[in-house]
Amino acid sequence: MKCLILAAGYATRLYPLTENFPKPLLKVGDKTILDWLIDDIRSSGIVDEFAVVTNHRFAPIFREWAPVGVTIVDDGTSTNETRLGAVKDIQFAIESLALDDDLLVIAGDNVLDFSLVKFIDYARTKGTSCIMRYFEPDEARLHKCGIVETDAEDRVLSMEEKPAQPRSHWCCPPFYYYTKADARLVAGESKRVAAPTHPARTLPGSAPRQASTPWKCPAVATISATWKATEPFAKRIKGLPASYFDSKNEKCTRP
Repeated sequence: MKCLILAAGYATRLYPLTENFPKPLLKVGDKTILDWLIDDIRSSGIVDEFAVVTNHRFAPIFREWAPVGVTIVDDGTSTNETRLGAVKDIQFAIESLALDDDLLVIAGDNVLDFSLVKFIDYARTKGTSCIMRYFEPDEARLHKCGIVETDAEDRVLSMEEKPAQPRSHWCCPPFYYYTKADARLVAGESKRVAAPTHPARTLPGSAPRQASTPWKCPAVATISATWKATEPFAKRIKGLPASYFDSKNEKCTRP
């Protein structure tokens, strides 16, 4: 199985911290966000190749960081306005590296307090493409997330990004498992979309609906411009003191 990490965004909400430096390479504790994610996934013993797709501005920084076994793919964009978006970046990496295998696709800028190995095991047991979901009780937050609708048998029926009228309280974070067959269908979706869009939409849209199932996960901590949004997670991240996240970004450092 291959792992494709999406890191081609520009993290404009964190400027000036990330204006000339990629958010996934900010340090949390003693490691970068990407190192935390990759080390966790490596522990599964299932993934035999990692690739990070990034933009032209940050590609040299990622290449300098990249450990053995991680390939950096430059999508050629240089501004937030010209970014390809997640779906097109997935297809760009698939074509650039001739990937033809089961594919774990993840956003490279999220801090997790649970192991992605559980998600991988769930998907392999199901034998289908899978997404994640978590229950969000706050109505206001639903309008800012990708919302998933499922049927009584837990099959994905629809996914809508930042909906005006959310159809459920289930949010879909940026972690996806594509079977080899479904990964091949991303090409059709990448040609259809005209703007950046949520990769989960390729699963209900491209794959048979009965073959796309969600794994219930804890909420995902996304490092935000205020940092206070991640404070509750700091207490549960192994090895990370509760005081790590603060409102002044003082504890977030570049490698």
